[in-house]
Amino acid sequence: MKRFKGFVIKEFYHIFRDYRTLLILFGIPAAQLLLFGFVITNEIKDARIAIYDASKDEVTRKLSEKILSSGYFILGKNLTNYSEIAPILREGNTKLVIVFGSNFAKKLQQDGTADIQILGDASDPNTANILVNYAYGIINTYLSSINSEQLSMRIVPEVRMQYNPELKGVFMFVPGIMAMLLMLISALMTSLSITREKELGTMELLLVSPLRPIQIIIGKVIPYVVLSFIDACIILGMGKFVFGVPIEGNLLLLLTECLLYITMALSLGILISSITNSQQVAMTISLMALMLPTILLSGFIFPVENMPVILQVLCHLMPPKYFITIIKDIMLKGNGIIYVWKETLILVFFTIVFIMISIKKFNIRLV
Repeated sequence: MKRFKGFVIKEFYHIFRDYRTLLILFGIPAAQLLLFGFVITNEIKDARIAIYDASKDEVTRKLSEKILSSGYFILGKNLTNYSEIAPILREGNTKLVIVFGSNFAKKLQQDGTADIQILGDASDPNTANILVNYAYGIINTYLSSINSEQLSMRIVPEVRMQYNPELKGVFMFVPGIMAMLLMLISALMTSLSITREKELGTMELLLVSPLRPIQIIIGKVIPYVVLSFIDACIILGMGKFVFGVPIEGNLLLLLTECLLYITMALSLGILISSITNSQQVAMTISLMALMLPTILLSGFIFPVENMPVILQVLCHLMPPKYFITIIKDIMLKGNGIIYVWKETLILVFFTIVFIMISIKKFNIRLV
């Protein structure tokens, strides 16, 4: 144990005297979380629109005020002619044009129908679809309130969004970003650990030392477990105090699950380093083979249920998928271990498999 303790302390010294490693460990996760949290969002706010009101009556004026006071839109320009619509959309700054037909209030009162045209810039189809739906919903809500007094019987649905009532995109991104960053940083750091020893020629010293392969591997992992756990605490703290993501469940359970996921990611990094001979190859595998699957096949952005069957099978082989489920259940829903025990056991299984394969591969290299 004294030899093992000295080996672990040596690994800590190696990390702390390399400022670039410390920057990667602590600087990049915080920067990426801020970047993803503030920049990458599916929420719409202050989208620039134009309005062409051919009627200019009381109803269209109130409708325009409702749309502009919603917080989703800001008025870019009041158009005076229908022919101005195409040029203003070509400029690219205006994302939506709303056109009120002539005699709007009169037609609405007499016939119960009136003309509204919503034109979206579909060069970005997702944004256009969201903006059109927002505008359509605001208009329908206002017109329903006008006609409510004329209806003797009404069915009024009450819609409530659980766990994220304001539909904040950051509630989705923080768990996914946490899974991605911990996987990339942990696997990347540990994948370079053994390959660095090989390139520097210090592997021979480890091979002839009294330490067993499992001691060498665990000794390599322990420092990064501690540092990555600090990373996880930083990400959770930023999510809570910077972005307002709640932690409804048990904090101790949440931190334990983070520690388990970190151990799994570090074990995967050790496996990569034990089967590669250079830091460049280990880094390439860690970045290219882990980043895209973590983003695309974990349910982080795209629902797994909407994917083809073959890709759904691959998704179930992605450890981040289970960690994201655990984080959302504990942080947003306040669930306990009884709801996430299956995902927890799967992460334990992945961890054991990666460690066992790493030891076996390392043993082969000792012969």
